[in-house]
Amino acid sequence: MTAITSPAPLAGRPLRLLLADDHAIVREGYRRLIERRPQLQLVAEAETAEDALLRFREHRPDVAVIDLNLPEMGGIELIRRLRQRDPEARVLVFSMHRDALHARQALAAGALGYVTKACPPSTLLDAILRVGTGQRSLSPDIAEDLALASLPGEGADDAFARLSPREFEILRLLLAGRSAEEIATVLHISPKTAQNCHYQIKAKLGARNDIELTRMALAAGVA
Repeated sequence: MTAITSPAPLAGRPLRLLLADDHAIVREGYRRLIERRPQLQLVAEAETAEDALLRFREHRPDVAVIDLNLPEMGGIELIRRLRQRDPEARVLVFSMHRDALHARQALAAGALGYVTKACPPSTLLDAILRVGTGQRSLSPDIAEDLALASLPGEGADDAFARLSPREFEILRLLLAGRSAEEIATVLHISPKTAQNCHYQIKAKLGARNDIELTRMALAAGVA
């Protein structure tokens, strides 16, 4: 796959944004919010991860703002794919998940920032501007959760944090009831690779069977 190089933000022009969220009403709210800032320009929208990959290739935005709860391929895998296509891609997650586990996985996949939807609009806009200049940006609530999770004895999701972004995405699809064949289709991998990852996930987490794996994942807030 040929790598795509994102254009560097130019002085005197707004940051060009790609917005990926599967809810049209939510995207409309984002659009109105972004339009209030002359430093920002929304150039493309997507409601699925596959669509976001296409729009990214077409428009080469400065910043991709994505939700994690996308249908089929999720946001974690989307981040990984965007960074694979363009190692300089700047990604900001805007998510309802307010926990260290999802934030860790998003950052491990290559996101520069993570903002929760519980934050005021100004936090999102400021984060977009920071990520657009290549800086890391975390909303105060997620920064606090990450700090607490790093303390000895506080990281209840440490086992899940050991999963790679790809394994985390496969776990999400398993919890949604997808078979190895269906997961292979969504992620463009072989069924054997999907099955092997399934076994690796259980081994890393110490789950003896799928029922125990599901119970552990639900308790950690993965689903």
